[in-house]
Amino acid sequence: MTAAAAGSHPLTVGIDVGGTNIRASVVDGAGDVLDTVQAPTPHSARALDDAIDRAVRELAGRHTIDAVGLAVAGFVNGDHTTVRFAPHLPWQDAPIAQRLTDRLGLPVLLEHDANAAMWAEYRFGAAAGGHNVVLVAIGTGIGAALLIDGKLYRGSHGIAPELGHLQVVPEGRACACGKRGCWERYCSGTALAETAIELLATDSAPSVLAREVFRDPGSLTGRRVAGAAQDGDPLALRAMADFARWLGLGLAFVADIFDPDLVVIAGGVSSSAPLFLDEAREEYAAALTGRGHRPLARIRTTQLGEAAGMIGVADMARAALASPGGDISSVAHTTR
Repeated sequence: MTAAAAGSHPLTVGIDVGGTNIRASVVDGAGDVLDTVQAPTPHSARALDDAIDRAVRELAGRHTIDAVGLAVAGFVNGDHTTVRFAPHLPWQDAPIAQRLTDRLGLPVLLEHDANAAMWAEYRFGAAAGGHNVVLVAIGTGIGAALLIDGKLYRGSHGIAPELGHLQVVPEGRACACGKRGCWERYCSGTALAETAIELLATDSAPSVLAREVFRDPGSLTGRRVAGAAQDGDPLALRAMADFARWLGLGLAFVADIFDPDLVVIAGGVSSSAPLFLDEAREEYAAALTGRGHRPLARIRTTQLGEAAGMIGVADMARAALASPGGDISSVAHTTR
């Protein structure tokens, strides 16, 4: 399919640059994914640049591509050209946009992966029609994004919002960020597994999950706990209930600060939403300041799933092409 076949909107490539894999997709103007390639994420900066180059060129061999967007789990500067810091990638203070533009001959835009996912959900998914929206992406940790009056909010230095590192338990579980008691240490896939381990010390109820963990302690993951909860395992259900409680409490903290009309739950854990979302909504409603005297935010799960980051950053790259002079930095102010 060519750009002409897609109508008046050019085709762009959105790339999710994760710590484990690179996923690159061709996305059209309606937010539909037309083609995807995937490769392991290299551990050196040069090799990572090469892998992205190969992915784009492979897609460009089958489609007419006009721009590229990269969704990065890290700090991106205000003009969307430089990765300041990405904890799971070999890029630091790296002018990635210019390096890749020089190699590919295409405009390249960078965005934080949670912001890209938020934009995709706003344009094409669960946040459509939202005004003030919070996206909470729950996986290994918590990523987050804010849409205020229809615009992405990045703060003064492009770092906001680090909601996963709000301290919810003083002197609580140690976090990789250097603090203790962060929200993501109680409400994430990693936290779900840790909670299950803590419950093993006090829970004597028969549990298939407990027997498996005793045989192989390293086998316990948040995904495994969620699967056991789906099967009705009592230990896993207790861990999931604790997760739901912390999700609801954390969302009440966030709502007290931002007063959103909508919250979108994304990330890998969102696929298990039937196990926790109703209880989390109840916890949120009970913990909210002024409960009973103010509207509750709607809480939804992602509509676009794992493709959201790629779709969002591809749409941002397309918007940059349409801006005066094709100015990539203007995307910071794009609204619907």
